[in-house]
Amino acid sequence: MTIDEVIAKKRDGLELSKEEISQAVCGYSRGLVPDSQMAALLMAIVLRGMTSQETADLTFAMAESGERLDLSTIPGTKVDKHSTGGVGDKTTLVVAPLVASFGVPVPKMSGRALGHTGGTIDKLESLPGLTTDLPPERFVRQVAEIGVAIAAQTDQMVPADKKIYALRDATATVESIPLIASSVMSKKLAVGADAIVLDVKAGHGGFMPDVESARTLAGAMVDIGLRAGKRTVALVTRMDEPLGTAVGDVVELVEAVETLAGRGPADFVELCEIVAGHMLCLGGAVPSPQEGRESAQLNLASGAGLEKLEEMIVAQGGCREAVRDLKKLMGETDHIPVEVERQGYVAAIDARRIGLALRDLKALAGERRRTCGVLLHKKTGDAIGGEPVATLLVPAGLRDLSARAVSQVQGAFEVAESAPVTPSMLAAVVLP
Repeated sequence: MTIDEVIAKKRDGLELSKEEISQAVCGYSRGLVPDSQMAALLMAIVLRGMTSQETADLTFAMAESGERLDLSTIPGTKVDKHSTGGVGDKTTLVVAPLVASFGVPVPKMSGRALGHTGGTIDKLESLPGLTTDLPPERFVRQVAEIGVAIAAQTDQMVPADKKIYALRDATATVESIPLIASSVMSKKLAVGADAIVLDVKAGHGGFMPDVESARTLAGAMVDIGLRAGKRTVALVTRMDEPLGTAVGDVVELVEAVETLAGRGPADFVELCEIVAGHMLCLGGAVPSPQEGRESAQLNLASGAGLEKLEEMIVAQGGCREAVRDLKKLMGETDHIPVEVERQGYVAAIDARRIGLALRDLKALAGERRRTCGVLLHKKTGDAIGGEPVATLLVPAGLRDLSARAVSQVQGAFEVAESAPVTPSMLAAVVLP
């Protein structure tokens, strides 16, 4: 079947075979299928959808388009995790070393900032000397020796996804459950872990606007994991307000270290404990996620996870002393208080607006972008009465350029006369 016949078949709402999907993906990754035809196929998928089998076949075809890590020489059950992205989401920096401190190997390929959301790699690379560009042999060796590695995805891993994603971004075909699920899971399968915990964000700060759509995406990814023979669980967690109290590369790194030292903000600690609990259960360290959460609490209190993070940073070229005095990384920084006129209670904080404010500020800061940040002094449900609700951190000399960001952060806060009921962090658990 020719590629135009494959496009027509999906356009008409028919199910594509494994061979037809592979033909399109392989042809595109090798340059045999032009952008125009792949764009047409992607739009047909957005409009017509895909069955569970089609979505799995698309995932497998993309995963096979490049290198796949072989972790079989590493003893134990290797557990990976993935977040669909949010504002203030520095969870990987905590749960990866925390879980590894129990002897459960954690191989983690992470991404950079995308849209209004931050990226784990950007935060880690704030540390002088640290590299996230780990060749496959070094990555596998580090996981074997110290139990954890956090690295950037190489160009050789899932090249079809990288190419298709860029085309989706240019053709308004990003918002499709089958395309999102296959993109995420193709990268997870290429890493080669035995089990996967997915953190699917629901709310203004993530890419899924509500719990229902997040649950649908979670179900699609769990199904792919099951078909691939991977133990997979998805957690639907709320992302209406920023996670924790820090948003920005360096300040989130600081908050992650504080959390591993037992001093993290309540909502962020709750999420880390939940995710770590499920990872420990899948890794065979505990019999249930609840017992995993209780164990995670103990290692947060003891500092064992922080020791493992320092070990990982040193292994990747960073300096242990820098971790213990992260505030030096901020350099000369202006602190700009953000106030709201009304008194009452914080009814909501629009995480997306906070993320966009920081993105715009980082664009102005250029090479000093990693020191930009927002510190939240008030969260949903807190009383306010004239004191600053947040502080904007900007590199010295940029104060005059920050007025728009201040206004955006102010506008993110919704105030009410009475305190709202705040829902729990965990909205749903999706199992195979």
